[in-house]
Amino acid sequence: MGRAYQNKKESMAKTAGQKTRIYSRYGKEIYICAKGGVDPDGNLALRSLIARAKKDQVPAHVIERAIEKARGGGGEDYDTARYEGFGPGGCMVIVDCLTDNGNRTFTQVRQAFVKNDAKLGSPGTVGHMFEHQAVFVFEGEDDEAILELLMMADVDVTDVELEDGIISVFAPVSEFNNARTALTEAFPEIDFKVENLAFVPQTMTELTGEDVENFEKFLAALDDCDDVQNVYHNAEFSDEE
Repeated sequence: MGRAYQNKKESMAKTAGQKTRIYSRYGKEIYICAKGGVDPDGNLALRSLIARAKKDQVPAHVIERAIEKARGGGGEDYDTARYEGFGPGGCMVIVDCLTDNGNRTFTQVRQAFVKNDAKLGSPGTVGHMFEHQAVFVFEGEDDEAILELLMMADVDVTDVELEDGIISVFAPVSEFNNARTALTEAFPEIDFKVENLAFVPQTMTELTGEDVENFEKFLAALDDCDDVQNVYHNAEFSDEE
């Protein structure tokens, strides 16, 4: 699952437009999270989200503005929306959104599916083939030592995998804070490449040929939708040219 997980969310901010969309998405997510408490010391989810935003080079003023908006109690009201379906080559896709206009979001997501050889399904179409888990990815060489460490800290771990010098830890959602605390206390300098809650696929679908190109266009179309927060999928790509 290590490499498979990394395939799920590959968002590179190569242009100013992409950076702006990333900032907007973090702003929305921080705003929603901060409504549960604006103090990061008392809101562990907010503290973790802020840390992720900083790692993704989101400017401090974007973070502060979202928190201030939540503190003031005003601003936009966002609803969550989740869409499921099949992408090019029959891979399974989950699209999570935050929106202040559900009709607009549905139309944009639907167009991304329709125009890119994908099929939008009804709620639950593929969700049962993913597990909602806490995921931590970082550099390391000894997955057994990490598993033992977490078990000694009474953390309920689903799996620990090692691949090409990268360790991936999977745990139940309820264990997110416990797992993160155990890892950071044992390794104060740990640099998480990934630390979030995600939908992890139970099986993978290999894409080849035109399906790979179509899938990349499909992801780009979803990325162009400002309301899309995260895209999870079970696609993996063949090493063949």
